[in-house]
Amino acid sequence: MKNLLKKIQTASRQYGFWDAGSKIIVGVSGGPDSACLLDILVRLQKTYAFELRIAHINYGLRGKDSLADEKFVRELAAKHSLIIDVLRPKITSSKNLESRLRDIRYGFFEKVRQKNRFDLVAVAHNLDDQAETLLMRLMRGSGLAGLSAMKFKNGNIIRPLLAIPRQEITDYLKSRGLESRIDKTNLESDFLRNKVRHGLIPYIENNYNPDIKKTLSDSAVSIAEDNSFINDFAEKTFQTYRELSAKKILALHPAIQRRVLRLAIAEKKQNIRDIGMSHIEEMLKAIRSTKGKNQDVTFKGLKMSRKGDKITISKL
Repeated sequence: MKNLLKKIQTASRQYGFWDAGSKIIVGVSGGPDSACLLDILVRLQKTYAFELRIAHINYGLRGKDSLADEKFVRELAAKHSLIIDVLRPKITSSKNLESRLRDIRYGFFEKVRQKNRFDLVAVAHNLDDQAETLLMRLMRGSGLAGLSAMKFKNGNIIRPLLAIPRQEITDYLKSRGLESRIDKTNLESDFLRNKVRHGLIPYIENNYNPDIKKTLSDSAVSIAEDNSFINDFAEKTFQTYRELSAKKILALHPAIQRRVLRLAIAEKKQNIRDIGMSHIEEMLKAIRSTKGKNQDVTFKGLKMSRKGDKITISKL
């Protein structure tokens, strides 16, 4: 499967995945995608003088299967003479499980990267994952940032397989005689992603668009580029308007108004994932108000105050 290697190298040139001599933490679950990613990076190791290191998380949610996954990944590390870091977090609640596991995963990868002074973290999301993510966010309701879905390179995170269909990954493993672990929970219909993967997408393929996954993936890339441009413009605008005022904000296009306010919030609150459209709209409502008295809006540990034309955002 030389074609797949060439595709990854072409994508690297396009998106700037790595440089010669890059030190890369490889997130390996043991599943087909990460097994493929690891094999590819190992094969490219001599060409690019990579230093590779494996990171694996055993969430312990599948009992013996989780232990077997960890054993399999440790054997992969030994096979390629790579150092492996393993985390066994304690999961005490199933509330918002998917989001919490994602936070644990990326937090661990970044900790390993920083501790060992590595450059990058490679994760194994593929084209099908991208399509599923976009559909899920459409159904849940999302702005441009959410619909941008996953990026090929986002800071220190790289996704070399993001343009590769899942079937091509499966074919690659078969052609190379490589084994991988199958997470049986991916076959269950309890989670939204599995319903989209095994139900909705096949239905659309069979009845509307046989290339829907590629269509959705291409759309996510296009949306991400548009979103990046708007973000850059909003950032420049925000830097110009360091002292916020109602008059300045209301003179902006509505799309830029919202982003400038989110940037102002981000200066006071490190994680703004829980800041929704409703909070921004409440702020704009207060900014638009023609009432003579001062306007205050409190949300998520913050307070926005409008006194005359001046707007301030502070922690409660």
